[in-house]
Amino acid sequence: MIYTKTGDGGTTSLVGGSRVSKDDVRVEAYGTVDELNSHIGLLAEMFRQQGGGYYDELKAVQNNLFTLQTLLATEDSEIYARLPQLQIEEVDMLERQIDTISDMLPKLKNFVIAGGNMTGAQCHVARTVCRRAERCVVTLARQEHIDEVILRYLNRLSDYLFVLGRRAVVMTGTKEDLYIN
Repeated sequence: MIYTKTGDGGTTSLVGGSRVSKDDVRVEAYGTVDELNSHIGLLAEMFRQQGGGYYDELKAVQNNLFTLQTLLATEDSEIYARLPQLQIEEVDMLERQIDTISDMLPKLKNFVIAGGNMTGAQCHVARTVCRRAERCVVTLARQEHIDEVILRYLNRLSDYLFVLGRRAVVMTGTKEDLYIN
């Protein structure tokens, strides 16, 4: 059964069973990462439909975000220690992908305005949700210990989504929308 009715009063369970308010800073953090994960799922499907690659990379990102969500939803340190952890190698992988994609792009002289095509625009939507998720995790980190690799991953992921958005536009021969002042 999909519904339990246990959240009808405005609370939810964390990993381990403790209950917190649905507007708790921890719930906001992992909920925003969940939203990001959904946007990246849409983005992966957009890349698959246009046949431009990046689908497998984005599915790996979704897997990492699910790990991250689970870690953020766990306040019990004993349970946390037994969970799969996000590894620094995942940050390194994003950096390599950023470098590879960046080498395929023209040098920037202006700010990029989100758009160019649907896939590029969706990259920017995901990027901005990623930045919001990062802010939520920073807020949580002021109250609870958060593994540094989580913040590094989210920070690097937003950079990856930025260059991927540019790549999505450039690879279709579409001109990037640039801010001209």
